[in-house]
Amino acid sequence: MRRLHELRLPEIGERITDRSILVLPIGAIEQHGPHLPFNTDLVVPERSAETLVDRIGDELDLWLLPSLAVTKSNEHAWAPGTMWLSARTLLSVIEDIGRSLATLPARKLVFLNGHGGNSALLNVACRELRLSQGFLTFLAHPMVPPDQGGPSVDSERGMGVHGGFLETSMMLHLAPDLVRMDLATPAVPDLDHTQVRFGGPVSFGWLSNDFGDEGHIGDPTGATAEAGRDAFEGAVTMLAAAMAEIAAFDLPR
Repeated sequence: MRRLHELRLPEIGERITDRSILVLPIGAIEQHGPHLPFNTDLVVPERSAETLVDRIGDELDLWLLPSLAVTKSNEHAWAPGTMWLSARTLLSVIEDIGRSLATLPARKLVFLNGHGGNSALLNVACRELRLSQGFLTFLAHPMVPPDQGGPSVDSERGMGVHGGFLETSMMLHLAPDLVRMDLATPAVPDLDHTQVRFGGPVSFGWLSNDFGDEGHIGDPTGATAEAGRDAFEGAVTMLAAAMAEIAAFDLPR
């Protein structure tokens, strides 16, 4: 049992030490097109974190925290059912969580983020908690979206940032009962630029309905559970290597 929230008070002093690493899955509740559920960005980091802690938690002294489900999803605010916090509110929530966790002996905190729209803010939060609480803070992703340097299949032309091949494949592996492949359609925007593009040197602000009415951005039509299984296992392997480095990590001063 390496779920912090399942411990009793006396166990905190017995089991949490300055070697312990706290892992906080961060997801989102937002539309993912007609074929994927609203909790896609929560399922992936939550299941990744659970698998990671179950496999190497004893070795590296990892502790799983309760997931943060509702986050900064206002690029999907147009879609009924999307739940979102403002950037200011989310930063305050994370700062309050960090303040609470600072009562523990653990000094390392990992955000395992499943929603690309959170990434910039979480980098800010990492520095804020480093300053205010003295934590060594880390931001990791089970899937890095193409607009942040992650992979995208050829049919997506670097545009598979939301509800595309990779996310759909992952969900076919993790939660196939929630996926409707009969409703999957390609939705690849025609942005033929070298500088201003997803993952390019010049970024831009966008809302998901800027690219179409269905809400997804990518091509999920070729997604398979097998591809999702391979991607999931690859993500867990990568995260395990990252956690080993985090366990050994320290700053020079």
